[in-house]
Amino acid sequence: MSISAPGTPYGTLPAASMPAARKPVSLPRLAEMRARGEKITMLTAYDATFAAVADAAGVECLLVGDSLGMVCQGLSSTVGVSLENMAYHMESVSRGLRRSQGTAWLLADLPFGTYHESKEQALRNAAVLMRAGAHMVKLEGGGWTTETVHFLVERGIPVCAHLGLTPQTVHSLGGYRVQGKSDSSAQILREQAIELEQAGASLLVLEMVPADLSAEITNTLKTCHTIGIGAGNGTAGQVLVLHDMLGVNLGKNAKFVRNFMQGQESVQAAFEAYVKAVKEGSFPDNTIHAW
Repeated sequence: MSISAPGTPYGTLPAASMPAARKPVSLPRLAEMRARGEKITMLTAYDATFAAVADAAGVECLLVGDSLGMVCQGLSSTVGVSLENMAYHMESVSRGLRRSQGTAWLLADLPFGTYHESKEQALRNAAVLMRAGAHMVKLEGGGWTTETVHFLVERGIPVCAHLGLTPQTVHSLGGYRVQGKSDSSAQILREQAIELEQAGASLLVLEMVPADLSAEITNTLKTCHTIGIGAGNGTAGQVLVLHDMLGVNLGKNAKFVRNFMQGQESVQAAFEAYVKAVKEGSFPDNTIHAW
């Protein structure tokens, strides 16, 4: 498996792969993409090299996710990831983009327990991730998080919200299950999505939500752009865990994941295939998957 083009050293991008005169991705640019119907692409990233290669492949958004606990640290869930872990990986990804003159929009997860106590706690910890290189922070859940989202946005910190399957609270959800299947739970998701948009969230990850509900929420929201994972192709964009889409994770892949490494000669080619599939609408399909 080659990370860069054949014949180039590990971690060194070939000149042809360097981003050519691309403007940095920003919130206004993401809004422009949404307005013209162009899908937004997002992948997780945890180190400098993979971040630079994903950026060169045209991925608009890179998420330093607390999924690093599972794919990098070998944990059974994301709960054990610390703020220090997140800041370390965010710094690595940010340095990789600086060295490669990258343009991707960088998000970082606020890990479990770092925003639950108070909105002031969330601000302190979001500031740590922003200083490490993040352009935006992501937090999970609706309802009680609305005030926190407003508090952060009001102080100049862009926020990505996350509804549906929320991995940090997977135990209370009864496992990795599709969320929003009943009328009552679907209505809660609708209401929470609107509340989060009104609070100022610019992006909203919808994870393992029925495709028709995800599309409905996407069409209802105007200034908050949805990013789906296991939520059909009616969202404004898609995200996958990097290790999952390369077929190299330590656990069981969710059924909605596609191995984009198959048939490709390099990791960059796999990333490019992912971007192409999302943009043209061939990934994902609208099947409701269990884990």
